[in-house]
Amino acid sequence: MSGGVDSSVAACLLLEQGYEVIGLFMRTGVKAVLDEPACPADEATSNRPFRGCCSAADAADARDVAGRLGIPFYALDFKESFESIIDHFVAEYVRGRTPNPCILCNDQLKFGRLAEYGRAADADFIATGHYARIVQHAGQARLCRGVDTDKDQSYALFQLDRGILPRVMLPIGEMTKERVRDYARKRGLPLFDKRESQDICFVPDRDYARLIRDRRPDAFRPGRIVDRSGRELGRHDGIVNFTIGQRRGLRLAMGKPVYVTAIDAASDTVTIGPREELARSELRASKVHWLIDPPTEIIEADVQIRYTHKAARAVVEPIGADCVRIRFREPQYAITPGQAAVFYDGDVVLGGGWIDLE
Repeated sequence: MSGGVDSSVAACLLLEQGYEVIGLFMRTGVKAVLDEPACPADEATSNRPFRGCCSAADAADARDVAGRLGIPFYALDFKESFESIIDHFVAEYVRGRTPNPCILCNDQLKFGRLAEYGRAADADFIATGHYARIVQHAGQARLCRGVDTDKDQSYALFQLDRGILPRVMLPIGEMTKERVRDYARKRGLPLFDKRESQDICFVPDRDYARLIRDRRPDAFRPGRIVDRSGRELGRHDGIVNFTIGQRRGLRLAMGKPVYVTAIDAASDTVTIGPREELARSELRASKVHWLIDPPTEIIEADVQIRYTHKAARAVVEPIGADCVRIRFREPQYAITPGQAAVFYDGDVVLGGGWIDLE
């Protein structure tokens, strides 16, 4: 239970289905940030203007819901484990990559340490409020997209251990966000209108550079901004300020839209260019994790290269024990090292890996 409407509704649904439910909350040391409403209308639709998750305020919300539902509630201290995820996030930016810490958190904490706690408590299942589904196919549990395609979170769950899937329950996977909020409202849950945590929880103010400067001030080394030919166009004060596909914040007057097309951490060089230079038809993914029997030959799949990307048709070719080469039918834009490439067969997650550009 994260203190949000999704996990609260998941707990309520399980109770209605006759399950004995225990609520668990992860204490990560994250602080909530008060968010000013974007417009006056926002004030009318939410009285809880906080960004982020797993804060003390979220713990209070989760405890309140557990009390209303009459279920036991435990807040577990995961701060030390969560620090390793933050450290990885910072290290990836220093390497010129753009990480996705939510995937690691799901794997290592929510379905890792929390699942271990559940086993110690003799729980048969672990349930969360993710918009995804567990579907039985040929006697096996398969991870699938959620019904609400706008909220689908299966992409961020691809690293789950295949063996844990039979013990995973995702009660809201068949629901839309609108239905979830309506369900919470009708059952008197006070956070039916709580805002979603859309930012990285440990950077609720969205200032990644500040976080990295606090932990790795040595990472802020000046370097060149160049075009594709290597011609210097300007200077920067650290590659951690950039990500592939970035357009804003370049502080260059080029007379036309330009984007970050490459980042070289070894030389502290940022390359920029027009949008067409962001297009690529091929990538390599490493540390590949399969939720099916690992294929030994080329397969076709729909491949999603970031959370907001619409999966594109591609061939996936195994090229090593845990590496694949992916070739898209049509070029894709802003393929970003450090993000995940997740493979689908329709709605079914086949597996995924971490993007490396060759």
